[in-house]
This record gives sequence, structure tokens and C-alpha cells, in this order.
Amino acid sequence: MRMLSRLFDRLLGLPEATTPDIELARDLPVPMPDGVVLRADRYRPRGSEPLPAVLVRTPYGKHKLDARATARVLARRGMQVVVQDVRGTFGSGGRFSAFHQERDDGLATAAWLRAQPWCDGRLAMAGASYLGFTQWAVGPYLDPPLEAMCLGVTASEFRTTFYPGGVFALHNLLTWASIIGTQEEAPLGGLLPAPRRDRRVRRAMAHVPIGRSDVAAIGKRVPFLREAAAHTGAGDPFWTDTDHSAAAVKMTTPTSMVTGWWDLLLPAQLRDYAALRGAGRRSRILIGPWGHDLGVLRALLAEEVSWLSAHLLGDTAQLQRAPVRLYLQRAGRWLDFDTWPPPQSAPTALYLLPYGRLGWSAPGEAAPGGFTYDPARPTRSVGGPLLDGREAKQRDNRAVEARPDVLVHTGAPLQRDLDLIGPVSATVYVRTDTGHADLFVRLCDVDASGVSRNVTDGILRLPPGNDGVVEAEVELQPTGYRFLRGHRLRVQVAGGAFPRFARNHGTGEAVGEAVRTRPTRFEVFQDATRPSSLTLPVFGGL
Repeated sequence: MRMLSRLFDRLLGLPEATTPDIELARDLPVPMPDGVVLRADRYRPRGSEPLPAVLVRTPYGKHKLDARATARVLARRGMQVVVQDVRGTFGSGGRFSAFHQERDDGLATAAWLRAQPWCDGRLAMAGASYLGFTQWAVGPYLDPPLEAMCLGVTASEFRTTFYPGGVFALHNLLTWASIIGTQEEAPLGGLLPAPRRDRRVRRAMAHVPIGRSDVAAIGKRVPFLREAAAHTGAGDPFWTDTDHSAAAVKMTTPTSMVTGWWDLLLPAQLRDYAALRGAGRRSRILIGPWGHDLGVLRALLAEEVSWLSAHLLGDTAQLQRAPVRLYLQRAGRWLDFDTWPPPQSAPTALYLLPYGRLGWSAPGEAAPGGFTYDPARPTRSVGGPLLDGREAKQRDNRAVEARPDVLVHTGAPLQRDLDLIGPVSATVYVRTDTGHADLFVRLCDVDASGVSRNVTDGILRLPPGNDGVVEAEVELQPTGYRFLRGHRLRVQVAGGAFPRFARNHGTGEAVGEAVRTRPTRFEVFQDATRPSSLTLPVFGGL
């Protein structure tokens, strides 16, 4: 095991282990106030005196490779790590209620840890994705506070990621529900890939109604999927106790964040970071060319070692890094900044022009563009920030752009490299004949051979029942990207992006129950009084 650990450290570029001899206590019982017992494994340097504890809470099994790797990496550097199965998963008792149970159980676990003779009372937390959410469910409410938090590809609230722009994120929600619903039945507790299940899940994305697509995907009900399909409204109180964003800014715990340009939680995580920094809190963030996948693991582990060593062991050498470090895609460069977004990024309008053109100058008089979106034959999606890494990130968009239900606007070849670093948005003036429609906007990079690759995109559910012209404000995924000289910018406008997002059926029926479909006619305006455009964060000028 020691040899494997050394090879693992070398592969990930981690600093030399200081205490390679560690001990493991399995299945420690952690009682909850309601009598349920949760199970945890403890990793620590052998024979140590009481130490601070790093708590990792996971729904995916404390036996999984990522949880064990995190625990061993930290323990071999002098830290004590407790990895716990959350309520209703693997060895822990009770019923799993995704996102709703983590505050009470997390606070009870923290109190139990502080009462143990092998803990000196100081606590920190670490982990990615749902494991990061379990940190946000504890950190703002714990007294005394956590010493540090390491937040990988996560956010203090997930509702806006479930329904970006008010649209049901079908691909990601059904994929995650299917993983959660089958992981304890799968061979070796879900350690191995399940291609047959994945194919069935993909087919189930076309199932209607969405609220019962869990049975089509994995043959049984998954409470999370049904809850997500039934509570899609922005003000639905069902999600109130899972939103920790307001409490987060009052928290004094220093936080380290790691995310990627292709992570589905990037917008929410950047909002968390900006809010913390705006409130004067200690936080830093690393944004790389990763998605919501194992590609981020190396950076995440290195960041956890650095941040926790500083705040638990007094090794502050790594705290001198700039608060914002990001990777500029297609440039192959890491850049450091003091703030997000960088002050050198200027919001610059890029206009949709007649005859499928793009330009930096506002249009004159022009007729609107148009297309018909038919939910029975929905506009497809390729690439983007998906949980399934095989389909995520950048993909060739030419087949989508050839469809009659997609408006395509393309700019002239660039005379010099163009860097975008920061938030991206679109203002599109649109009218529909049903009053029930979604608007999808995507920015692409077209190379010299004509291949069109997605860079960023966003979607918005238009105000229902409005058959007049709507000024639609669409939030696209933030980006850090270089368009190379000779390449062209391209913008797609469509009525959907299936199966990444659920179809808008055009009928106004509830998302989880809609079955009937009705085609919708779109008019997209591009004239002087209704200038549809993207706002791009141009770094260093045009």
C-alpha cells in the first residue's frame, strides 16, 4: 500500500508525504439525535496524539476510490480524516433525502467529532460536488466555525443548476438520479462502469412524462428525480432549506475552491466566490479546463493538501498565491488575478446581423429571422457541461447548425487572437406564437477548416403566455477562451437543446407531467430598435 501511495503521489505531482504510516478504523458508529446511526471510517497517522479532523461526507460510498484517495493523501501528510456515508447510503441508517438532510446530520456529526478523545476540537471539511454541498450545509451554521473548507466543483445551492434559466436540466438530473438509484446494487458497489445502464438512461431521456422517466431508465422510482420534476418553480419552498447562499456570506471560515470551465456548477460556484470576496472573506479559486469528472482530481487534491496544511498544520507557504488563478483555453496559459471577473475584461456587444452575419457595430433596419421549434422532433444538443464526460465539453456542432430549426450567425475571420475571460450573456428580442417557449443561445469557435466547436451557451424559459416581443436576457456559462487568429465566432439561436434540457412542449403543462406537444414559431429580431446581441468579456481589447 505504501508503494502504491508513493506512485499515486508522484502521478498527481503531490508533495512528499511526511507521515506515511497511517492507521484505519472502519465503520465508526456516529449517532444522530433521532436515533439513526451513520457510519464513518477514520484515517490518521499511526500513534498520533489528538489531532484536528477533516470531515468528508459522501453519498457515493466511503469505500469509493476518490474518497479513499483523499483520505490517504491527507493522512499521509499529518492530518486526521473522517469519511462518512451520509444518511440512507451504504452503511449508514435512515432514508436518503437528497440535499435536505445534510445540515442537521452534518452539525450532529461535527458535535460528535469534537467530543471524541482523538480529536482536538478543530474541524475542517473537504470534498467535491455533493461532498462540497455537505460542507455548505454545515460551514455557515457551525459554532465554533470550521478551520477551513475545500470546495471542489460545487455550490452553496443547486437549484439554479437543476433549472438553469428556469429549464429542467434533463440530461444531468436523470443521469444523477440513475446513479444514485443503482449504485448500491451495482457490482462492487458501483465501482465499475455500467454501459448498459447508461444506454438505457440515455433512451429514457425521451420518455414522457419526465416525472416518471426514472422507471424507464432504471426500472424503479427514484425520489430525487420525482421531486426535481415536481418542484421546478423559482419560488418553490421545497428547495428553501437546501439553499445556503444567504448564510454563506456571513461565514468566516477560509475557503478554497476548484472548478472547471466545463463544470455544470461553475456559474453558481463563481457567484459563491464573488459573494464571499465581496463580504471581505478569505477565499481563493482555481478554474481549469475541466468538467465535472475525474479530470479535476489532481488539482483538487493538490489544493486540499495546500489549503488544509496551511490552516491545520501551520504550513502557510502556499497562501501567497493570487486569489484567482485560471486557465485560458486554446492559449495554454495560466493567469493570476486579484478579482473575478478580471478588471481587464470589458463587456463588449457582438450583434446578430441580417443574412446570418455577426458584427461589433449595431444593425440598421432588417427583417427578423425565424424558425419553427417542434418538440416532437426537438433540436438536439452536443457537448457542454454534462455529467457524462464522454459527451461533455467541446464537440463538432455542424450537424446541429445544418438543421432548419437553428438560426446561425457567423462573423468574419479574426485578424488577431481574441481572448474572452469572464461572464457571458445574450439579449435577444424574440416573439413566439404559442407564448410557451425556451430560448437557447450558443457561442461557437469555427476553425479554418469549418469545424464549429461550442465555447459557451445558456438557456431561458420565456415568460409564459406572452405573445408579444420579449427582451430575453440569457445567462451563458462564464468562460476563459482564446479564439485564434483566422477563426470565426458563430452564434446559434434555437428553441431548445435536447436531451441536455427538457423539451418545452409548447402547451404550458407542468414540466413533470407534460405529454402533448405543440410546435412553436419563433421570430428573432435584429434591427436598430431591437438589436439582439451577445455581451462578451473581451480581455485586452479587440
